[in-house]
Amino acid sequence: MARRCELTGKGVMVGNNVSHALNRTRRRFLPNLVNVTLLSDALNRPVKLRVATSALRTVEHRGGLDAFLLKQDDADLSPLALGLKKEIRATLAG
Repeated sequence: MARRCELTGKGVMVGNNVSHALNRTRRRFLPNLVNVTLLSDALNRPVKLRVATSALRTVEHRGGLDAFLLKQDDADLSPLALGLKKEIRATLAG
């Protein structure tokens, strides 16, 4: 399973541990991913996603999962989230 947020695309970054003596060793910065169940108002059902905690704050700020997905760029979304976005668009249009 990839360490990537399904909503924002946030993934692993790499950098250095730097000691007091300025010795540098490579390290990885992992995103804070959590498994959550978010409710979709348009689809009237829960959706299980693996998202970063920072993405949860953004979802709440934008007014829920539906509003977040409609505003988010397609390049950042996972295939599952893209499918949800398509379903929400179809439900709201029809």
